[in-house]
Amino acid sequence: MTTQTTTGPPPRGLRDFYENPAVPVASGTPRSLRQARMLARALNGPASAGPQTILDIGCGDGTAAATAAPLLPGHRVIGVDWSQDALRRARTRIPYAVRGELTGGGLPFASGSADAVLFSEVVEHLVDPDAALDEIRRILRPGGHLMLSTPNLAAWYNRGLLLAGVQPVFSEVSLRGIHGRPGKEVVGHLRLYTARALKEFVAASGFTVERLEGAPFHGVPRPLRPLDRLACARPQLASILLLHARRT
Repeated sequence: MTTQTTTGPPPRGLRDFYENPAVPVASGTPRSLRQARMLARALNGPASAGPQTILDIGCGDGTAAATAAPLLPGHRVIGVDWSQDALRRARTRIPYAVRGELTGGGLPFASGSADAVLFSEVVEHLVDPDAALDEIRRILRPGGHLMLSTPNLAAWYNRGLLLAGVQPVFSEVSLRGIHGRPGKEVVGHLRLYTARALKEFVAASGFTVERLEGAPFHGVPRPLRPLDRLACARPQLASILLLHARRT
């Protein structure tokens, strides 16, 4: 198994790692589109009326928010990230991008001020996901929508890799290089979820889970992509988990 190192000197910690411009901060377009369609359906439901405020927390370079915006006409999408490098890139794609943290003082928004939160491939990077969900619940209005996506530990290929004694895709043992798993990028994942674990975790944080869908992963080798798209029909096997929940 080969080892791929990150560009530049080894990071001194997680903040240095995520401020490194070589670290990927965007997810695949298919996932972003599927998640945006889920949110659009939710916001167009009978319980929603008028323009809504949508926060893309952990917006990265703004690609996901920019992809979702055309499907959410009339609604205000605000990107939020603590990485200054990511925010500089996000402001070239979306009208609003502000600095904020889920911990250490919380987000710069009043309680109950958001109608929906996009939380795309962020939770797997967090040291304290419980505190993050608490903060998201604080800023969401009662009944507000949480659209969370994260890699699936039990993706169809990871099940086979584990049986073969290979480190699962998406998992990380180091911030400096890849060891024992397929892939070319170190992305800093600290936690991974199965579909069951994700639903239980979100429900325990004060949300009602409404729907779980699957999405493909852009890093799957091209010959296997049709199979990866087929796996989306069963979220438990899909590469990416897309969860819609509402604040109770």
